[in-house]
Amino acid sequence: MAGAEEGLKQRKVGSTAPANNLQVSRVVVPTAEGIKRDKALDEHVEYEFGGPWGVVAIMTGFPILMYYLWICLVFYDGQLAHPSSVDDIQPFLWRMWEHIRVDASPNAYAWKVYTGLIVYQLFLAWIMPGYMQEGLPVPSLGYRTLMYKCNAVGCVYTTMITAAVLHYYNIFRMTEIIDNFGHLMTVAMIYGFGVSFFMYFITVATGNQIRMSGNFIYDVFMGACLNPRIGPVDLKMWLEVRIPWVIVFFMSVSGACKQYETYGYVTPNMAFMCLATWLYLNACAKGEECIPQTWDMFHEKWGFLVIFWNFAGVPFSYIYSVVYMASHDPSNYRFSTPTYVALYLTLLTAYYIWDTSMSQKSRFKMQTQGITTYRKTFPQLPWGTIKNPSYIQTAHGNRLLTDGWWRYSRKPNYVADWIMSLTWGLVQGTCSPIPYFYSVFFIVVLIHRCGRDFERCAIKYGKDWEKYCSIVKYKFIPGIY
Repeated sequence: MAGAEEGLKQRKVGSTAPANNLQVSRVVVPTAEGIKRDKALDEHVEYEFGGPWGVVAIMTGFPILMYYLWICLVFYDGQLAHPSSVDDIQPFLWRMWEHIRVDASPNAYAWKVYTGLIVYQLFLAWIMPGYMQEGLPVPSLGYRTLMYKCNAVGCVYTTMITAAVLHYYNIFRMTEIIDNFGHLMTVAMIYGFGVSFFMYFITVATGNQIRMSGNFIYDVFMGACLNPRIGPVDLKMWLEVRIPWVIVFFMSVSGACKQYETYGYVTPNMAFMCLATWLYLNACAKGEECIPQTWDMFHEKWGFLVIFWNFAGVPFSYIYSVVYMASHDPSNYRFSTPTYVALYLTLLTAYYIWDTSMSQKSRFKMQTQGITTYRKTFPQLPWGTIKNPSYIQTAHGNRLLTDGWWRYSRKPNYVADWIMSLTWGLVQGTCSPIPYFYSVFFIVVLIHRCGRDFERCAIKYGKDWEKYCSIVKYKFIPGIY
């Protein structure tokens, strides 16, 4: 990221910089009431995540937890390790450190592979043609809508072809990825911390900060910038798809390759993870034009919370089942045929609900902006678009969808997403509790995020939100919660 003046294309709040710096499409101003409520949302009024001390605990505790779970998975047969006695506490900690020092050092291989992935993904995102999608009006930019270059489909499949060619010609063996899991994880963490602090300092130095608390570490965690860009690449959207889910998919493929080289076949369990991670990666890529319509893009800032999670958290804590299966004999997690059928059907059903619910909401938002033509990327599932949907017109000027999956639950996509995460643990049965970390952690994140979303919606929409809640009564599971 050279030269903040030339590289980072974020418009200063209230500035008169040329509109094309941010690829501005148009200005869409809400009602006077909407402007008033948006102003309240764009001010820092209270701390989240336990404030400064809470975010310090997260920034230090989560990396330690990632190391601990990985060590238990690989070196303690997937069981939670602990000191055998009080006297063993110090030796135990030294054993943990030795695993990190030896088996998770940021070696040259990890730097080469991880940095190479970042550079290649940025290069592809910059040069490959893509579908231009208009985002939602951004209050801090005077309600300008930004244009987003959506070319993830081409970039992802170009990456897959590149990896296949390199593997075939023994230039870069896929099995090496899972074998260097610890080393790659450490480099990913370094990038997560480094980019987070770099973005904070350069944003403040260029005067582009927004919604600041005044506490240094808290603002690094939550972020200072809203729309960081390098050339045509929106960094926030780029990082959400191109790094974490690409790594998650290739880790699964690497595990499958390792099984094939070791046993001469790939288990249905590992094939399940290849399918599951491909579905997720492909969905993020084929539905990339839906991302600019989300709260993440037009409101959430780009700080440690998002940056570290996408660089390190997602790719190295969501696929513990792959790490376990790649390092243990298949006899440990062999299921009956009906069990496999049930597992695959659960995944595909949850995926269908998740994909179509996300599509319904995003295309509804596009419809309210006058956008009626959509990309036809594979697969386009039935009921992904609702014709003449029912909704609530708010005093703010926005509309709240009360049709499709969204008539039954305020977060149907969250429910389906969590069920998919649960199957990622179920695929290895009861061999280890660690692969269930993803689903346990994810439900906590979703509940917390729902609380944040609903609180902001109450501020933004007032009585209209109360009306919406009276129509769509259930937060998650219809009839239950």
